[in-house]
Amino acid sequence: MKNIFPQGSAWINGEFVKLSEAKISILDWGFLRSDATYDVAHVWKGKFFQLDKHIDRFFKSTEKLRMPCKLKRNDLKKILAGCVKNANLDNAYVEMIQTRGMSPGFVRDPREATPHVMAFAVPFGWILKPEDFEKGLDIFLTNITRIPPSSVDPTIKNYHWMDLVTGMLDAYERGHQTAILVDENNNISEGPGFNIFSVDKSGISTPDHGVLEGITRQTVINLAKELGLEVDEKPIPIEMLKSSDELFATSTAGGVMPITKVSGKKIGTGKAGNITRQIHKLYWEKHTDPNWTLSVEDILK
Repeated sequence: MKNIFPQGSAWINGEFVKLSEAKISILDWGFLRSDATYDVAHVWKGKFFQLDKHIDRFFKSTEKLRMPCKLKRNDLKKILAGCVKNANLDNAYVEMIQTRGMSPGFVRDPREATPHVMAFAVPFGWILKPEDFEKGLDIFLTNITRIPPSSVDPTIKNYHWMDLVTGMLDAYERGHQTAILVDENNNISEGPGFNIFSVDKSGISTPDHGVLEGITRQTVINLAKELGLEVDEKPIPIEMLKSSDELFATSTAGGVMPITKVSGKKIGTGKAGNITRQIHKLYWEKHTDPNWTLSVEDILK
């Protein structure tokens, strides 16, 4: 039988195991109810990038879900670093997860469940591969409404992805690379695992409603200020998106990525724009800055 697992390592039930051995109960609320939160950090050339910010959000998310994580920060860091070390990876995608766990006797009261923390590391994955940067992303603009914040708090990183997955399927079936969803007011929302930025004569804008407050999103806002550029968080109507001079996506899975087509139609010149290039360049330069990074080996000392 072909091995379907990538190179990697996991931590579950208090020990490091092979990815193929990392399993949860079929009665876990995370599996049955999508009652879970997670966060994804990345390692580049042996160093975590902005790890504390990811851990901060993870802890806040568990608190908002009324199942505060019981692990200490340093212990969680060592677990994440241990996954990377055991997987023998220099560049890695590192995920920490907490589910509601399983309630005794499968009772319906979520308060009876014991939260379950796990983590894994696999090779770094790209939404847009570096060699395709100049070509950029061709994204399908769907009419699918992202789950509204009145239903699910988007600041809690979650697995409520059926709207996003449906958008991805619609995009793939039409020959596009990924999708953008709209909010309940028919303004631009976000895509599967990434935030959106628009650049036009008014400056740089990003949606302010119903989206995950991505770590890379905030990084770009900070980097733009460092470059003397302001970012306006505001509603982005569909027509504004289509008439942008530049568009780019931000995600842990690839950083800053130009969007050069929306539903097959060119954005601006159809190439990565100057603002996108400036922010992209500075983003990767920060990966060698000790104020932004923490080495796997230092964590494990």
